[in-house]
Order: sequence, then structure tokens, then C-alpha cells
Amino acid sequence: MTTSTPAPAPAAPATDASALTGKRRIAFASFVDENYLPGFLVLLRSLALSNPHLCEDFLVLHDGLRPASVAAIRDLHPRVGFRRVDADHYDSYVKGDQDNYLVRKAYFILDVFRVRDYDTVITLDTDMVVLGPVDELLTLRHGLAAVPQFFYGDKTRMLNSGLLVIQKEYLSDAFCAKIDAIGRSGTYELDKHDQGILNALLDGDFVDLDPRYNYVKRRLSGDLPVPDDVAVLHFTGRHKPWQGGEAGYGLAQERWAEFELTDAEFHAAYLEAGDTLHHDLLVHYGTPHVERTGDADTARKVALAHIGAGDFQAAVDILEQVHLPIDEAWPHEVYGNALMSVSRYEEAKAQLHLASAAPNRAATAFSRLAQIAWVHGEDTQAREYATAGLTVDPTHRASRIWHQRTTGIPAQPAGRPEDQLAHVAFYMDRQGNAGDKLLPESVRLGFDRDTTSRRWHSVHAHRLFDRNALERVNARRGLVIGGGGLFIPDTMPNGNSAWQWNVPDEMLKGIEVPIAVYAVGFNAFDGQSYRAHRFRESLRLLVEKSAFFGLRNHGSIEKVRAMLPAHLHDKVRFQPCPTTVTRQLVDGWQDPVRRDDTILVNAAYDRAGLRFGHDYGYFLAQMAKAVEGLRELADVQCVAHSLDDEKIAFDLRREHGVSLPVIPMYDFDNDGIRDLYARTRLVIGMRGHAGMIPFGCGTPIISLISHPKMAYFLRDIDRPEWGVSVHDRNLAALLVERSRDLLADHDRTVADVHGRQQELWKVTEANSADLRTILGG
Repeated sequence: MTTSTPAPAPAAPATDASALTGKRRIAFASFVDENYLPGFLVLLRSLALSNPHLCEDFLVLHDGLRPASVAAIRDLHPRVGFRRVDADHYDSYVKGDQDNYLVRKAYFILDVFRVRDYDTVITLDTDMVVLGPVDELLTLRHGLAAVPQFFYGDKTRMLNSGLLVIQKEYLSDAFCAKIDAIGRSGTYELDKHDQGILNALLDGDFVDLDPRYNYVKRRLSGDLPVPDDVAVLHFTGRHKPWQGGEAGYGLAQERWAEFELTDAEFHAAYLEAGDTLHHDLLVHYGTPHVERTGDADTARKVALAHIGAGDFQAAVDILEQVHLPIDEAWPHEVYGNALMSVSRYEEAKAQLHLASAAPNRAATAFSRLAQIAWVHGEDTQAREYATAGLTVDPTHRASRIWHQRTTGIPAQPAGRPEDQLAHVAFYMDRQGNAGDKLLPESVRLGFDRDTTSRRWHSVHAHRLFDRNALERVNARRGLVIGGGGLFIPDTMPNGNSAWQWNVPDEMLKGIEVPIAVYAVGFNAFDGQSYRAHRFRESLRLLVEKSAFFGLRNHGSIEKVRAMLPAHLHDKVRFQPCPTTVTRQLVDGWQDPVRRDDTILVNAAYDRAGLRFGHDYGYFLAQMAKAVEGLRELADVQCVAHSLDDEKIAFDLRREHGVSLPVIPMYDFDNDGIRDLYARTRLVIGMRGHAGMIPFGCGTPIISLISHPKMAYFLRDIDRPEWGVSVHDRNLAALLVERSRDLLADHDRTVADVHGRQQELWKVTEANSADLRTILGG
């Protein structure tokens, strides 16, 4: 088959997250009308019950549906979209019976090739029922895939178009023009409808799918049972199951009837469908089930789904609707978690004390009680709760973290308040994320060579900023807010601001000293959202109060400006992350005389679903190939910013037999972090600061892009080619090729890094002049 290459898409806006990360957008699609609506409703139920962990967008193509039909479809899927087909467009295709309903319906599904919003579209006929897992279809990345079929006496290889997996190169104007040309020519077999058009166009050049993904009914003639491995059963022919079916296919009809359920029956069946329920479907089906039954355990499951998606108020709302039995600890623990996440702390404590009575939930409940106490500055109480959690379960990680956070805090020399700046930041724990550990010190270096408590008063962003904290800040000469991507909704959530600093509006209004927001990032992932109203109000007040408001990349600037009234836009300015200019900030910095012959690789696993989507297996296989190629250039090692980052080494060994030595950077002090990154030849990193820190140390980088902030930074330094999406079709080859290019003339590459860094330093110096005027010193 020969098809012209589609024209490249225009450059995406700086804030188009999916375009920046390259994350594949996947949708199912069906043509639906009133005649086939009963079949489509069964199809949706079967897809949910057979694949309870799966929830992709579903496009409904139609040429007119009644409002009641639209509502029935929406009730069965939370991510459905409707697109009206231009029926007149296909009139010229139909040769013969213009009123032949089946012929016209077959043409209308061709409209799916006019979809431009997705990278992969999977079509399903409304006379299909899904009986098994279809995950494999979502991992396909190339071509147009279908089940091949052969007609009696005809050896020509043709596709069965009931189920197609269509990749983006076919979702193009060029391909649609070819469909139109063949459709209007009449040079296809009328009785095969759209198959005739596609087969004429493809001429057998398509990717084969296993027949289990489009198992046609006629193979079961004579009341044969449906094979156990069938994933999609297709009721081809004129006699549809909802019309009574056809003689000789009774067992197939029974499989279809399994999904002809009332809403109540369907919701109950989904909630019992397994342990890996998709949070969108769980919320969509579980919420009406709770309203109908008042079931506390379902309310707990729905609340956990809301918490996982960062919608903490919704979690509170669903649990407030039901009676929670005193002796059922888990719902109380989840309710306590939800309440503390919206800053209803006293109510949360009551729920968590109830949960602590059950041995299987006690450790978690005690750790949350420790967290609430720590948030309120009650370290002794927090330590007691953490100890109680460890007494129940000595391996409980959260309890151990809170115990460590409140134990053995070293005394620091206190400076005079009038000589100090207060500093709101996320101060990382021992064995915490290496990048976040380095950030507060890096921010302080942007203001003063002395980063100790003689010149700085630390304010942990996650602690409640109460009246006592306000008085301490107002006794200083200014307040600096900075130390990472503080604008993120689900890291230590609170209801006071809906971002990381736990500051009520009243306390923020009470700050009397100058405020400088310094190199903060808007850190929402692709597919993640804020509780918009509370965050916008807090953000607006912060911008109004700030004398300096600097964000660390232009993508964050555009995101934040979009949430502000126009008169505040000019207050938002660019301030690069200080880690990117480390060589300029660290006193006495000297570039290494020689470098280790190493390439350091970093991967991140927090919010893995948002990072990888359905592509983690692909990513891992590509990284295995990349490591083998990179070893021809240097010694490849894994650098772990946090404990979870070691997963790539475990998975590569287990799945692909590729071994990597692991460097536990989470155990390093700040000088050790900078030293390691300064001495290597190249860093391939997925974490934001696995790119920015080595860059600031003068080391070449390649970013594994799974978060928009990586692309934001590379755009700011005008080197987008230093990034590769974790979803890229040629990930391994690109990593090896670009690594080879950067290492071929390493001195030139390092000089380029220095030059890019110098541009960021100019911005930092200009801002520093303004900050000296604002804060003094």
C-alpha cells in the first residue's frame, strides 16, 4: 500500500500537556443510531465488566439521537463524546438502494477517519459484545490493525472492519481523500460496504489481529459454545440479539444476554468485578449505587477513587451520605484521610481514632494522626502517634517517616530575626527525593551565600501557617517562597490553599513583610487537575500580596496567568530554577578536570499511570534496547533520586535480563549530589531535577519526557531536541543517536550547556537586582 505522509501538525501551544509529553490519546468509537442503541448499551456494559480497569474516551458517531438515548449512553460511560456524522457526505457512495439502512450505516463508521483528537482509535460495532481483556489493542502503535477474513472460494486477504485499531497516520485528511475517491468511484463490492472501500484502499496491507478480537457469530453455527479465549464476539448478519437472535446460535445469544442488565444490576456487578476497578468507572457507577443502597463499603471505595484523583472534597461528600458502622475501621480511616485533606482536622482525628481500634488499619490511622499533629506543630504528640503505628506494624513506612521527622532534630544556631529572611519550602526528609533535598539550599543561594539558620528562618510549606507562624514571619525582613513545584494539588493536600503551602487566606493577608515567590513551578501532570475555585482564590491573593512573583519556566507562567485576572498578568515573571545556574551560585565552584566515563539514567514512578498511560511495557522494552546501545558509548548506571526510582533497575533485570548498577542518590548530601552530576558525561533523566541539576553543574542532559515541565525547561533553553517522550515510537534509537551526537564532541556540548546556562544567569542576575531593592541585602 502507498499512502502519502501526512503534513506535520503545527507546533503545539506551550501549555498543551499531551503534545508536550507525547502521551498517546486513545479512544473507542462506534456509530450508533436508534435501531442499534440496544446493542450499543450492551456493548458498553460488556466492555466495563470484562475490562473493569479500563476507561478510555468513547466517541459516539451518530446522525441524530434522541435526548433520552444520549442520557442512557452517558449513564453508562463517564468519558463519552458525541460527534454528528454528515450523512449527506456519503450519498454519492451508495450505488443502488439509497434507502438500504445497513449500507448507509456501514458508510457512516468511515467518519472515524475524520477524527483528529486522538493518536489511536479503536472502532467497535454496535452488534459486538466484549467477553475478555482488550489491553493488547491499546498497546498497538503502528499501522491499521484488523482481523483478516476470507470469503468462501476467495483467497484474497481482506479485513473484517467490525473492529479496527487505527493509528494517527490514518486519521488524516490525505487518507480521507483516498476514501472519498474510492467511495465515489464505485470500484468496490457493494455488499461489503465499508470493507470494500477499505480493502480496495489497503490492498491487504494491514496489521493482523488475532481472530479472538473479532470472532464472528457464523463460526458458532449449530449452537457451538463460545471459546473461552474470545475477547470480542461479533453478531454479524441481519438477525441481532436484541431482536430475538437467530436459530442455531443459542449459546452465543446467552453470552450476549449476560450483559442485558438493569442499572442497579449493572452497578452491583461492576463493583464486584475485581480489585482493579478504574477510578472513573468506580465513581460513575459507585455513586448512584451508594445513593440507592447507602452501602458504606462502596462509599469507601468511591471515596478512595476520589482521593486517588485528588478530589478530596468529593471523597468527603460521598462518605457524609452514609452511616459508617463503628466496628468497620477502613471506612473511618478513609473518611479521616479525606477530612484532613480538606483541613477539617478535628473531625478527621475523631474518624482516625475509630479506625485505630482495628489491627489491620491501626498503623495507617496512627500515621495519619501523627501527620495531623505534625502539621499543627505538635512534634511530641506526632512522635507518640508514629510510635504507636510502629508498635502495631514495625515495617509501616509512613509511621517511620513521621517518627524520623520528629526525632533527633539537630539544634541550629539562631540568627537575629531582623537579619533573617523567612523561607517557605518543602524541606525533604532523610532518604527523600534528592532533587527536593537540594532545592531549599539552592533557592537560598540565589539570595545569600550563607544558607544557614543565621540568615534564614525555615517555614515548612506543609505545616499549618497559623498565627504564631505569622508573627514569626512578620518579625523577619522578608518572606521567600520557593523550593520546587509547589503548585501541585495532591502532595500533602490541604483545604486552606489547595496547593502545597498550607496557608489560610486570613494568615496570608496578615503578612506584613515583602513576599518574594521564587522559581516556583506549576507541577500538574498531564491529566491532573486542581480544585480550581479554592486554588484560584489562594493564587490570586498570593500574586496580589507578592512584591516579586517568579515562576521557573514559561509553561508555568502561561498556566498561572490563565488563572489570574488580566491586571495581574504582568506581575508574573520568569525566574529560572536556581539549580540550573548552580555553577554561578556555589561559592568557589570549579568544573571537573576530568569526568567519569559514565552515563547516568534516571526514571520516575510517582503517579506512574499519568506518566506512562498504557505504554510502560513499551517504555521498559525500549530502555532495555537503549541501555545495550548506550553501553557502546560509556558505562551506564541507574541514579535513583528516591527509593522508588530503583524500580527501573529491578524491572529491566526481571523482564529483559538487563542489569544496571544503582546509585542511591537519595542518601547523598547536597555536595554529593552536585559532585556526582558534575563528574558524569551525560544524564538521561525523567525527573525534572534529574535534568536541571546536572545542567546547572555543566553536564549535558537528555530528558525522558513524561511531564510537561521537562519540555517547558528545554523550550526555555531553546534545546527541545534534548528531550525524548517516553511514548516515542523510536525511543531507544533516538536515545542512542542523540547520546552519540552529544558525546562525539563532548567539549563542544559542554560549552553549549554553559552558553545556555549563561542566558538563564542573566535573567537571574536581573531579578536579583530587583530583589535586593525589595528585600534589602
